[in-house]
Amino acid sequence: MKIISYNVNGIRAAINKGFIEWLKSANPDVVCLQEIKALKEQLDLSLFEEAGYTYNYWFSAQKKGYSGVAILSKIEPSHVEYGTGIASMDFEGRNLRADFPAASPGGDRVSVMSLYLPSGTNDARLNHKLEYMAMFQDYINTLKKDTPNLVICGDYNICHEAIDIHNPKMKGVSGFLPEEREWIGKFIDSGFVDAFRFINPERQEYSWWSYRANARANNKGWRLDYTMVSKPLETHIERAVILTEAVHSDHCPILLELKD
Repeated sequence: MKIISYNVNGIRAAINKGFIEWLKSANPDVVCLQEIKALKEQLDLSLFEEAGYTYNYWFSAQKKGYSGVAILSKIEPSHVEYGTGIASMDFEGRNLRADFPAASPGGDRVSVMSLYLPSGTNDARLNHKLEYMAMFQDYINTLKKDTPNLVICGDYNICHEAIDIHNPKMKGVSGFLPEEREWIGKFIDSGFVDAFRFINPERQEYSWWSYRANARANNKGWRLDYTMVSKPLETHIERAVILTEAVHSDHCPILLELKD
């Protein structure tokens, strides 16, 4: 299974920048999108279907033009779960999960989630982010009991280690706060593998750059996007890369390949 996760910072804007043509070329089996900033009815779904993604699911925020996640797939899922059932999390359309049958007889079923964690742009949003993180951990702890083969793809809005940010001396900035870094470390320790870091233990690459100060051209970035793979699937991780050449957003896509 070839999975791509991409914060597109507005799916309609990304389409205007060549997203569909790029998607056809990349040709993943499953695509997790974040920050779609659109309602399903605002999109021409035939564009995705003609690209091969017959199965496409959209979970938008209640607020128009804000947040939202999606999953596009060439494989028919056996079940799709919209949100978490926790109102404060689901209001902003930040979690969508698709469960896929085993690719071969005797293989493992895999559940893929598109996740968009809040950013902490001010005190109120930081408090919301910290509450969300705590509730999300509890939700996943319960989910794993019945759905052990989980891949949680998306924009976590956190740099885990110093290697994940261009300037690790930054202090007091959400995305690299001690409590955020501690949370993502504990999340991994609760039974997940950061696939990119598992395959590339010393590689310093980023998945997001500010639009300001020519940050992308100067590669002053942050690694905010992750494919977190649950421990039972660790031996299936074959490849994990950051696709820095894609330029439809202030983020770039990340790719995970799982072998049978």
